[in-house]
Amino acid sequence: MLVSGFPRVSLAHLPTRLEHLPRLTEHLGGPDIWIKRDDCTGLATGGNKARKLEFSMGEALERGADTIITVGAVQSNHVRQAAAAACKLGLKCEVLLEHRVANPSKQYMTSGNVLLDRIFGANLRFYDNDTDFDAEMQEIAREVEAEGGTPYIIPGGASSPVGDLGYVACAEELLRQFDEQDVAFDHMVIPSGSAGTHAGLIVGLRGNGSDLPILGIGVNVPRTEQEGKVFGLACDTAEFVGRPGCVIREDIVADCNYVGRGYGEPTDAMNEAVLMLARTEGLLFDPVYTGKALAGLIDYVREGRFEKGQTILFVHTGGVAGLFAYADKLKLDQGSCLG
Repeated sequence: MLVSGFPRVSLAHLPTRLEHLPRLTEHLGGPDIWIKRDDCTGLATGGNKARKLEFSMGEALERGADTIITVGAVQSNHVRQAAAAACKLGLKCEVLLEHRVANPSKQYMTSGNVLLDRIFGANLRFYDNDTDFDAEMQEIAREVEAEGGTPYIIPGGASSPVGDLGYVACAEELLRQFDEQDVAFDHMVIPSGSAGTHAGLIVGLRGNGSDLPILGIGVNVPRTEQEGKVFGLACDTAEFVGRPGCVIREDIVADCNYVGRGYGEPTDAMNEAVLMLARTEGLLFDPVYTGKALAGLIDYVREGRFEKGQTILFVHTGGVAGLFAYADKLKLDQGSCLG
């Protein structure tokens, strides 16, 4: 295993299930669609960050940290799971929350992930979106040190070579499941945001000899910027695990045409996708990441870019807690999505 020997703590319920979605497959009339249930990792309602935090928190403990410092958007899934992990490990948690969504409602500012952050006792600080968060986290680290504490900084999304180890390990878990369940995939589809999940998966696949293509559906920035961010992080991660050069630029594909007006801003396609999966498979997805990635997958099927006879894997990265913050934005009368 590429991740052997790195500090790690147990936070996630692993392995997560690999499941076929027969009703969605039939409804769309295209390829067979499967799902990797990383919404079921257990920690604080589950999600992809539990895997990444196993390694980030492992390093923090190895360094003797007693305080975690991290950053995310107001409705950050990462922050919610980092705050929970800190509680589980007996650490303090300092959080910087970025106002990334214009004109947020009271519901957005107080429910969903923010409510859970407060339940877990994280110290929340709110900042404008033009803040230099690296500098702010360093300043908070100095405050912690001045009070006799030992800080450990985790970047947004735990997207660093250390955090990415969680998805290098996930790729290895998937390869074992492919063999055990005797299924071969033509494409993997994932949300691509802070880049760590995308980077870790591609390193884990290529570093173990798999050429399975990954399509990242961007949720924030334009394609050139997103692909560059993923590739840079993948190269750093590949070197970190002792597989330098295993990822080439052509491995990194991010379609950023489903962002809409911006990060965290609802779209009609996202709304349709969330309702479609709920009403065909009984599965919940979030408006910010997985809902927009699903909208991309559905569009690819409808356009014939994913064809009947192919087998597609969607990685569900969680984020369901964020649904409650968007309750006033979802169009729940959009139909049954079954016709």
